[in-house]
Amino acid sequence: MSANGDIEASLWYRFFSNSFGVGKRLESTAILGVSTPTDDERGQVNVGNAIHGAVSTGYASRTWYAWIGGGYQFYFEKDNEQLGDLPYASVVVGYRPDIFMGDYPKPDWRVFVESLAEFPGDNRYLEQQDFTDSRSKKVLVGPSFLGLYGAWGISFGALFPVVQDLTPSAVKENYRISINLSYWL
Repeated sequence: MSANGDIEASLWYRFFSNSFGVGKRLESTAILGVSTPTDDERGQVNVGNAIHGAVSTGYASRTWYAWIGGGYQFYFEKDNEQLGDLPYASVVVGYRPDIFMGDYPKPDWRVFVESLAEFPGDNRYLEQQDFTDSRSKKVLVGPSFLGLYGAWGISFGALFPVVQDLTPSAVKENYRISINLSYWL
């Protein structure tokens, strides 16, 4: 879940899939994306466009889901300032209630508990001879929901901080909300 209202575009490629039982599989996915910020500054630092790469792997069945993943977001310089890179890790566990076990065209819903740990790099102010400003590390946990219908998917959820290693100038984060619309080709 992104922390900001960025506009993102991503390509996902499932490079490994192993079905080892009826409705059970292990799979791994690589993600490559780009984003453009919807705000000019974050924490008094000019924010530029970014590229993002991630890998996740997990288990999926008709009832239970579990994934682990990690990624890295690199921000480009803007007006002699650069937002620190953002490495992160995530763990997700999901459940599909019996009421949603029907096949298409019946709607299909799942509920998840997501966790996200962020380890942001230092911001750089290039005009000030490479002055850096450290950023806060965070761990967030919360519920999310995924609805599928044909090739369409919608997911939404909220994350709440359980650990915030705040730097002196950092603002405490209260929650994050995410809404994603997907179409599978």
